[in-house]
Amino acid sequence: MGTGIVAVAAAGLPVDVPGLRPAARLVWLLAAVLLVALCVASAKEWRRARAHVADPVMVQFYGAPPMALMTVGGGTLLLGSDWIPLPLAVAVDVVLWSVGTAMGLATAVLVPYLMITRHRLGPDAVFGGWLMPVVPPMVSAANGALLAPHVSFGSELLLVSYALFGASLLAAFLVVAHLWGRLLTRPPMPAGTTPTLWIVLGPLGQSITAAHLLAEAARDALPAAPVFALLFGVPVWGFAMFWLALAAALTLRALRQGMPFGLPWWSFTFPVGTLVTGTTGLATSTGSQLLVAAAIALFGLLTVLWLTVATRTLRSVLRLQHGHRDQPVAVDHLATERHQ
Repeated sequence: MGTGIVAVAAAGLPVDVPGLRPAARLVWLLAAVLLVALCVASAKEWRRARAHVADPVMVQFYGAPPMALMTVGGGTLLLGSDWIPLPLAVAVDVVLWSVGTAMGLATAVLVPYLMITRHRLGPDAVFGGWLMPVVPPMVSAANGALLAPHVSFGSELLLVSYALFGASLLAAFLVVAHLWGRLLTRPPMPAGTTPTLWIVLGPLGQSITAAHLLAEAARDALPAAPVFALLFGVPVWGFAMFWLALAAALTLRALRQGMPFGLPWWSFTFPVGTLVTGTTGLATSTGSQLLVAAAIALFGLLTVLWLTVATRTLRSVLRLQHGHRDQPVAVDHLATERHQ
């Protein structure tokens, strides 16, 4: 999903940059290929699922697969339709949205259920990854709004999308409040966990994006929807800028302390990508050149972060293939760190 969001963000950027859309199509294609490869690899490792479910850190990342499915699905509609017939792109998106939404709702309910009934969590246990299981319904809401104009059940889809929007938004706010309390009252988070603070930008940016897309799709049925999207989106965008500055400062601190590389570094990509799409939506609605400039700047940040993390990931994979295991490429080390 960290790769797919780069393509989606580029497709909607509120400026016409020569060559950007062809490049975005290639990134979407890369994301689609990676999604298939990861699905195959995950199927071979299904036996590890029980161990992951029992681990209060690893289980949080089960929120990633549904978001990956829907991000690639949305990219298929926005970019893949340049290469394939629109009805086929819609059909692919419907399938990926449906599967992703079902999986996302399952993680949104089952992961908190496991945390309540099975996991024994201390006051320092909370980290940004707790947002992963509750964000997928917000991704469903945004992508449902994109899909609604292309399907016969668009009205029902918009109603479901608004409900998903509310479910994810309120759950995310509860987690963010808990995370904020942990940051202020407990010792600093371990360096390896610090990248997950960027995940907070995910529900913020995605909710702004969803509010904008839902307003556009429901403009005829709900004339007040665009007003709600602005009244909601601008204050949340302000808080997102605050959190971006805070997360960046804490990340620089962790880097100076030797923050290890690992898959949690991908937390730098998708959340910032949703902030790009949300800022783009606000810029489109308001015509504000300040927001246009902010969208461009955030997309530049996203590009740098994606290139950095993708390069480090590829380098680590190659090292593992040559028998060097001093560079972790999984989240297992994060789980170990949390238990220490």
